[in-house]
Amino acid sequence: MLFVSVRLPTANPDVINAMKASAEIKARSYVICTTPRCGSTLLCDLLHDTGVAGNPHSFFRRQDFAEWAEEFGVPVAQWHDLQAFDQAYLDAVVRYGTGASQLFGMRVMWESLGNLTGRLEALFPGLPSDSARFQSAFGQTVYLHLSREDKVAQAVSRCKAEQTGLWHVDADGTERERVKPGRAPSYDPQELSRLVKELEDHDAAWADWFAQQGVVPVTITYETLSSNPQAALALILSALGQDEAIATTIEPRTSKLADSESREWADRFRAERHRPVT
Repeated sequence: MLFVSVRLPTANPDVINAMKASAEIKARSYVICTTPRCGSTLLCDLLHDTGVAGNPHSFFRRQDFAEWAEEFGVPVAQWHDLQAFDQAYLDAVVRYGTGASQLFGMRVMWESLGNLTGRLEALFPGLPSDSARFQSAFGQTVYLHLSREDKVAQAVSRCKAEQTGLWHVDADGTERERVKPGRAPSYDPQELSRLVKELEDHDAAWADWFAQQGVVPVTITYETLSSNPQAALALILSALGQDEAIATTIEPRTSKLADSESREWADRFRAERHRPVT
């Protein structure tokens, strides 16, 4: 496997040269390891739009699994041999996630990892680790760990998305993804507290998994990606053995949903959480 360690952003030429040298072991795939509301849709768009970095999606998210299978022409209801289904589904995922490029890309939320690793374990029995199964399924793999430093802001973003049903807007502000009619957002400190803990736990779980697998991922933060997407994309392309100059031609297709209300919720939650108990 190909593992590259770098924390974005950096302008250190030694780090960049080390990344290029490591990329001589040609990457065949990358996996975006993340949690909700970290900017992963923005990153998936950027990578896809380069034309050299596949077509990354959440192929193993349980809520969408049957829909992807139907789109790939391998619907679950038509298969009685689970292993044959999993092989057909994996083959379709690799084709779709590679597209016209030479690289396969995929996004995996922590909550979806078990679904993916369980299916790969059935297809590749006897291998010593998840990372070995990833390599067998997807080739030389670069792991991208996308996280958000401000977990309160991340929880606010997720809470509002779940309440309103609106998850993404295009760069021009028009709705891109609404999963339900939703309702007007309402401040809910108990839900925010639950989400902050869940997001912290899932990020810690990713860190533990990387350590268990002997994986040193490329580390990207939402804060860096959202503030300078082209610079973040350039360094990721370099880690993948691609021409980082392509990044200068790519414009983001999504826009932030955070507004003054989001900031007010975050400030209020932080103040309430740190208020002394009397």
